[in-house]
Formats: sequence, structure tokens, C-alpha cells
Amino acid sequence: MLSTRVIPCLLLQEGGIVKTKKFKKPRYIGDPINVVKILNEKEVDELIFLDIDASPNKSEPDYELIKTITNECFMPFSYGGGITSLKQASILFNLGVEKVIIGSNAIHDKKLITDIASQYGNQSVVATINIKKDIFKRSCLYDPSNKKLLKIDLSDYCKELVNAGAGEIFLNFVDRDGMKNGYDGENIRSLSELVTVPITVCGGAGCLEDMRIAVKDFGASAVAAGSLFVYHGKRDAVLVNYPDYSKLLELFK
Repeated sequence: MLSTRVIPCLLLQEGGIVKTKKFKKPRYIGDPINVVKILNEKEVDELIFLDIDASPNKSEPDYELIKTITNECFMPFSYGGGITSLKQASILFNLGVEKVIIGSNAIHDKKLITDIASQYGNQSVVATINIKKDIFKRSCLYDPSNKKLLKIDLSDYCKELVNAGAGEIFLNFVDRDGMKNGYDGENIRSLSELVTVPITVCGGAGCLEDMRIAVKDFGASAVAAGSLFVYHGKRDAVLVNYPDYSKLLELFK
């Protein structure tokens, strides 16, 4: 297994895999099971699934879909979207989900993180920080459920999530989502210096070198991407892919 986790981040919407740009304009990529089968063949170590409709629509996770994914998936995966209770998290763990990802619901209910961590361990809970720039180019916490920027200090929020029990932070850069212009190094560096838990970054990877920089130069613990693993070429032709291990070993040596 690689020393640095390199994770395809797959977005679920209405039972399919989609890809967004700046959290907008979802484009259909394919059937989740077909995508999973391809990534099985590529010997991917880990996956992330995010249901981008569940929390905004106040709906529960699609347990049947997740069960089907679990039955086909050879690697551990994390799931986020619509998780509002310990009971829902328990159902997901029983279905075979390794980690649950708590995003919008953690903003007003950090006790949810504490409850899950107390029952299943800190390593089972990932807390998301969605970061988006305001009109003055200041980094703000973004709530995708309400599509609002929040006046909450990012550093304080990050520490609060860890203190609540999150065993990992998932930094998602809204303005860089699907743009392939590199990760937000400034925020990776500042937040990774605050906490001792792993920080996984997503949003902006256009090449493997962007991932190396995020880890080696800015301090990320793991790197995730969407476009890099579902598109090919300048015109974004749909092609589910994953680098050879030899490339990744060379990248992070």
C-alpha cells in the first residue's frame, strides 16, 4: 500500500456518478457499479463517495445503492451525504462503509461527530470543511446545503471538529472543484499545522504533480480528486482511470 493515500472522490446523484465544476453543473459520468468495477481492476486502495443531493434535499442516504456498491467494491470506502444521526451511521457501518463523512450537519450539530466517534472510534468519522472565497477573496466556510458562506473562523472550526471527535479532516476547495488548477496550498498549510489528525484535500488536482505538491510542500496527509480520475484529455472525455502504482511510488518517494 502507498505511504500517501491517493483517493478517487466520486459524486453520487440520482443513482449515478456525476462530476461538477465549482459544485455546479453536474455532468453524468456513468453507473456507480461500472465505475467501481473499473477501479477494482485498477487496484485502487480507497474510495470516497459523496451524495451531493442527500443533505440539500434533507433525505437519508440511499442504503440500497450503498449496499450494492459495498457488494462490488474490493477496497474500503468512505461515504458522506444526508447523515444526521448515529442510527444512520450505524446502518452505513453495518452495510460495510469504513468511514462516514459529516459535512453540513456538523456546522450546527458537532455532537453528531462525538456520538459516532464514541460508538465507533475517532478513525471512523471524517469531518468536511468546504472552503470558498468571498467577493474579497477571503477564504470562508461554505455550506453547500444552503449555498451560503458562513462567518465562522476556519481555524477555530477545524479545531472544534477535531475536539468533537473527528479522526480526519476532508478539505474541499469549492472554487477549484473541477478546474484542474491545483489545490489551495495556503489553506492546506495553515490548517494542517493546527491539528494532528490526517488532512485529506480535494478540489483542483489537474495532474499528479499537484498531488505531490499538496503533500510534500503544503502538508496534506492524503489527496483526493474527481476530474483526474474520470476524465481524459483537454476536452474532458469520460474515461475512468487511475495511475500505475509505479508512478505513485515514484511521486511520493
